[in-house]
Amino acid sequence: MRVLIAPDSFGETLTAVEAAAAIAAGWSAVRPDDQLIEAPQSDGGPGFVDVVAAAGGTVRTTVVEGPLGVDVPARWLLDGTDAYLESAQACGLGLLGGPPTPRTARDAHSRGVGQLVVAALDAGARRIVVGLGGSSCTDGGRGLVESLAEGFGSADAAVARLRAVELVAATDVEHPLLGEHGAARVFGPQKGADPGTVAFLEDRNTAWAGQLHRATARDVAAEAGAGAAGGIGAALLALGGTRESGAHVVAQRTRQDRQLASAQLVITGEGRLDQQSLRGKLVIALAAAARRRAIATLVLAGQVLLDTADLDRAGIDDALSLADHAGSVELAMSDAYAQLRDLAAAAARGWDGTAARQ
Repeated sequence: MRVLIAPDSFGETLTAVEAAAAIAAGWSAVRPDDQLIEAPQSDGGPGFVDVVAAAGGTVRTTVVEGPLGVDVPARWLLDGTDAYLESAQACGLGLLGGPPTPRTARDAHSRGVGQLVVAALDAGARRIVVGLGGSSCTDGGRGLVESLAEGFGSADAAVARLRAVELVAATDVEHPLLGEHGAARVFGPQKGADPGTVAFLEDRNTAWAGQLHRATARDVAAEAGAGAAGGIGAALLALGGTRESGAHVVAQRTRQDRQLASAQLVITGEGRLDQQSLRGKLVIALAAAARRRAIATLVLAGQVLLDTADLDRAGIDDALSLADHAGSVELAMSDAYAQLRDLAAAAARGWDGTAARQ
């Protein structure tokens, strides 16, 4: 059987490349005659640069201001005049130096992402794709806008410079900036925000959205993807950017259609398969693409919080939980590679050639 192994990253525990290697190792140990194609994926979040770099180009490193003000090296890709940036490289949760807290939720910013945009422009990029996801900040992209203004002397100069290029926000979610489904209320708690901090972040982003509207004459707060990466999506859209599905960007660059054409099974995965996954995450997009070709999809995820009806609607034949397999979330995270390898082996033993659900 020809098996396409195409996972996203597993949060901060495994990159997409590491996850694909673990799944391949476990599956091949049980089914050595299967042909495995490792094709790590990304929907714009952590690992985006590594995934798109596999298709060519030169990976560069620029030192930028991290989410709490400490300089960090951020990797990005230049392929001809196309630049691919990753917000997590400049303001990711892993750059906080420890667990997120209410303080870091308030203080973390996106200045480094703006500095990456400046670096890409200075390198001659004519198309800049910013992968959004995995950020530690909820600043609505204010830091990005401020660093662009500093890089080009003023906000007006930065806007003029960006008009000459194609700016793409590759989002991992479809959430707006504000409201019940917005950046602060949905993602703030994952970034350390307690209820009081969530309210503070919502109020701050509401005021910032008004500033963006007045400055650019574009009201982006309710647009799909504006809430991505703590609202960096809103800033990019206000600056003239367009939104594209991060999963679609990666699918095009990695020629996913060609890989799917001959596959008989797709194995994908992510850290947490839940209701948020249904709002534009890579796993769901890949399952939909596989279903259109009548190809079975197996998901191996850190946690599975969708019911059978959700899985059926998404085109997922089965979803197995790494936490359930390991016996605890803690072990699943601390020993992620080995646990994912063993889960893949268990899945291979139970695979009947059509669907894994028993």
